[in-house]
Amino acid sequence: MFKLIAKKSTARGGQIKTKNGVLNTPFFMPDATRGFVKSLDRDDLSSVGVNPMVVNTYHLYLQPGTELIKNAGGIHEFMNWHAPLLSDSGGYQVFSLIHKNPEMGKITDEAVIFKSPLDGSMHVISPEKSIQIQFDLGVDMMVVLDDVPPNSYTKEKIRDAVERTVRWAARCKVEYEKQLKARKISASKRPLIFGVIQGGGHADLRKYCAEELAKIGFDGYGFGARHVDVDGNFMEDIVRETAELIPERALRFALGVGTPADIVKFIECGWDMFDCVIPTREGRHGRLFLRKSNFKFSIFPPKADQPRAGNFQANLNDQILNNKKNTDTESFYETININNGKFKEDFGPVDADCDCALCRNYTRSYLHHLFAMKDSLAMRLAAMHNLKFYMDLMEKLRENLKG
Repeated sequence: MFKLIAKKSTARGGQIKTKNGVLNTPFFMPDATRGFVKSLDRDDLSSVGVNPMVVNTYHLYLQPGTELIKNAGGIHEFMNWHAPLLSDSGGYQVFSLIHKNPEMGKITDEAVIFKSPLDGSMHVISPEKSIQIQFDLGVDMMVVLDDVPPNSYTKEKIRDAVERTVRWAARCKVEYEKQLKARKISASKRPLIFGVIQGGGHADLRKYCAEELAKIGFDGYGFGARHVDVDGNFMEDIVRETAELIPERALRFALGVGTPADIVKFIECGWDMFDCVIPTREGRHGRLFLRKSNFKFSIFPPKADQPRAGNFQANLNDQILNNKKNTDTESFYETININNGKFKEDFGPVDADCDCALCRNYTRSYLHHLFAMKDSLAMRLAAMHNLKFYMDLMEKLRENLKG
């Protein structure tokens, strides 16, 4: 399913075929968690170049319910979105629910038992049921149910989660094959299926998990749990080494990543796919991503006869910097909070290098006014702008790989 087209050092570009279209990698998927992207309709999304998106099995199972979506003809018909959709298993959400409040449920080797945060009703989701729900949704790509431990857990507890993740992945794959046969789905129409590599910040556990999942066999493999340590530091070695453990012809999915700077780092390490709520969520709160130097940057290693920094972080600092403070003039982007009073009388465009509906038609002053009035148009325009930034960024990164 994955065709490798271009490669520069460990960064790579390729192509995958899904039942609802071909996707060029690397790509970013906005989160349409509950079957929609807040404040945006399908025309808004299309206008900024959005193609694949992510929906969430856990949330859609609880509301509006799998049966209703099945009766609508599947999630694509229900949403009226006919580009590829990936369903997250919901493991992260249900495990976060239980880790934060043990009274909300428990994790057993057989399944996850939890109370709905909506009405308190009890539910059980097993690996098999998770796969069944995702087939009922009718998505193009699905993710196995995994055990998602916080990185702050002891190594022993993370090891237990890894073992459970592997066992559940095997059960998911068996159920996946059963569903393909029972629903008479052909090879060309089958959804892609992803395993998830857990192990926290422990290289040996990540290695074990990756190797065991590879034995089961998946179309792609995800980076599970957070990509930063308990102190918020980017786990560069773990991210890079985990990518190297994944078969070259399999997709590499960085779940929940992330900021533009982190996406660039992951791509340099060899990852292909990304999803996150950041662009839309931050936009709805008035935080906007702006280009610097019209995106004139290259993240990939120079030719062998050119000087290069001696390590990954130094190389990033030389080429795009790490954008920690969003103030360095050589960084490829910055962020602003349009709610800041200094924008009240700023009559320039939000980003002169952007051609989204916001930047073509309105000023910073006007957007500041819309947020001050708490008008929904503010959230819509800001979310559209941030998604256009992300879509343009991914296009630039794909161009960098080909050039």
